[in-house]
Amino acid sequence: MSTLPRLRICLLASEVAPLSKTGGLADVAGALGKVLSAEAHDVRLFTPAYSSIDLRACGARPVPALQKLQLSVGTHSFTYAVLAAELPGGAPAYLIDCPALFARPTLYTQDADEHVRFLFFTRAALECCVRLGWSPTIVHCNDWHTAFAPLYLRTLFAAEPLLAGARTLLTIHNIGYQGIFSAAQLADVGLAAGERHLLHQSDLAAGRINPLRHGILYADAINTVSPTHAREICTDELGMGLQDSLRARGGALSGILNGVDYAEWDPRHDRHLPEHFSAADLAPKARLKAQFLARLGLEPQDDVPLAGIVSRLAAQKGIELMFQALPRVLSTRPLSFVALGSGEPAYETFFASLPARFPGRVHFKRGYDDELAHWIEGACDLFLMPSRYEPCGLNQMYSLRYGTVPVVRRTGGLADSVQPYDRGRGSGTGVVFNDFDAPALEWALNTALDLYAEPAHWARLLQNGMAQDFSWQHQALEYVALYRRLSAG
Repeated sequence: MSTLPRLRICLLASEVAPLSKTGGLADVAGALGKVLSAEAHDVRLFTPAYSSIDLRACGARPVPALQKLQLSVGTHSFTYAVLAAELPGGAPAYLIDCPALFARPTLYTQDADEHVRFLFFTRAALECCVRLGWSPTIVHCNDWHTAFAPLYLRTLFAAEPLLAGARTLLTIHNIGYQGIFSAAQLADVGLAAGERHLLHQSDLAAGRINPLRHGILYADAINTVSPTHAREICTDELGMGLQDSLRARGGALSGILNGVDYAEWDPRHDRHLPEHFSAADLAPKARLKAQFLARLGLEPQDDVPLAGIVSRLAAQKGIELMFQALPRVLSTRPLSFVALGSGEPAYETFFASLPARFPGRVHFKRGYDDELAHWIEGACDLFLMPSRYEPCGLNQMYSLRYGTVPVVRRTGGLADSVQPYDRGRGSGTGVVFNDFDAPALEWALNTALDLYAEPAHWARLLQNGMAQDFSWQHQALEYVALYRRLSAG
């Protein structure tokens, strides 16, 4: 246990696993809160009480001092309450309960008041800190939904002693989502007339307000979820219009690779798999593969590698590269393939067409199935991630632990977590390609199949990958170090 003083961390997140989830933000918030709490830091996690959350299952209970509260956002007035719950691992969570804003069919919407929902949430969470008499050392906000928190601390809460010493960190999980809304809704931001000069004036002149940009401008520090991606988002190619603001912050920007929850993703005790395996005993993996092929109705051939993908089917994920590369490889090499995901219709149509083109060798399930995702990691030989950009990615790290060789493009967190296999040295953990085009992906697939056909190289590749450790216990230490640098400054 460290002898350094414990930190008081206010963690703001629009989704938190296992309460609510659409993507990696939920996993990061839930895992980081759990590890920080286990390390005896005073971490309090605030998130909306969406109607989809099973309040009874998470033990949510009213906080007596935080009931029937009022908060106005522009001309909109809301009544809300706060519920307390304890996440797995002991991290305390506070759920902001406002049915008028959060009792909707989905976590995120296209509704005209989407910006109001999260401006409200951000302000309500900070007000709750004050009402609880709690003075955070760090306010850690995530993505556009809570990116106004640093500016609010300098304006709306500037005279509040409990928040006066708080330092702020903004984590950008996906820079493609910025929460932009019309400048006609300026009043909803809640700044006094004499404070509106603090807003980004060029954006205002163009008729828009960008929450994520304001987090970049005013947070004491900014990070994204891999070191490579932190460099990428400063470029014109991947900055998504925010590269100038990011470059202006210079050394305030860093990258911390996401971690993996090995309690959930580990072949030695995966609750979704009937057999378990490790680097020391891979025989059950082969049996799982045979069972999986039979379950999917695919041809059971021991010497034919099985590749898989679990993905949101979006342009970011590089699915279009597979249109040409995957059928060419399936036509010329022994390979079976399974895909799980949903998204853009053109990508769903492509995967849905493959089983008829390659009968007995391809399976596609539209949607998401957590059990099937675990089977794909556990039973496949290869896992494909040909992403156009990937802030971090988690499946490549799951795949390494499961002895499922990742085939990835060199970008973002994929570049930071998968090292290309070197035949001469026997080093590396996967197959990595550089160019974002179909021939590069085809080369990578053929390279992986060539390695599969060489048992000595394949065994070394699997052992290298399974020895990697991307646990949150390691990655959270980097956040703690960043928090301490902020609080000392």
